[in-house]
This record gives sequence, structure tokens and C-alpha cells, in this order.
Amino acid sequence: MQRANELRIVSSAREEMIEFTDEVSKRITAIGVDDGVCVLFVQHTTCGITINENADPDVQSDMLGFLQRLIPQYEPNFKHFEHNSDAHIKSTIVGSSVAIPFDNGKLCLGRWQGIYLCEFDGPRERSVLIKVL
Repeated sequence: MQRANELRIVSSAREEMIEFTDEVSKRITAIGVDDGVCVLFVQHTTCGITINENADPDVQSDMLGFLQRLIPQYEPNFKHFEHNSDAHIKSTIVGSSVAIPFDNGKLCLGRWQGIYLCEFDGPRERSVLIKVL
């Protein structure tokens, strides 16, 4: 059951970045508050949320590729039996929340900025909580 202050995002690969800026904008409009701060929080330990460039998909590819090289899935010293220690580490580096101001009902993102779920242990369905302050 999806709550009114929750977005469900479904990933289709083990690692990917999924932009969901438009969905957040729609929620802000539906709430009907003109000015404030939108806080997004992902309730999972193997994915994160970030704001980054949404004009060139190579940025997402470069980010994921660098994190894969920096923290490989099968690092021989990892002890966690599920073989997703890399996902936990990547999630910690990226972070589990962002706060975005909005004015006149519109997110105050820069021209090329988008909001991304960073999936590191998919494919899965993820929940992102939305809180407007």
C-alpha cells in the first residue's frame, strides 16, 4: 500500500540511476503549498538519493562506473554473505536524503539538475518518503 507522502520507484538493473524529478514536482503541486522545503528520504540501505546533471546521460554512466571501480561487488575482504557490501558502502557515500527548497510551487533546482534514485542492489521496488516543510 502506497502512502500519500511516498513515491515507489522500480529499478530494472543491479546498478542504475533513475531520475524522478517530475514525480516530485507533481507532488509539490498537488500539496498546494507555495513556498517551503521538500525533504526526500529513501528507506533502504542499498540505494541512495542525489541531485545531479540531467542533460547528459554520460554523467550517470560515469558516476556508476567510477563507483563500481572504486568499490567492486566481489571485493575479497568483504564478509557480508549477501555479496552486497558494495551496495551498502555506495549508499552511505551517496546518502539517503536530500532537501530541496521550492518557491511558487516550483522546485528551486538549477537548469541542469535532476533528482535521482541511485540503485546499487537491484532490481527492486524502492520507497521514497516526501516531507514538505
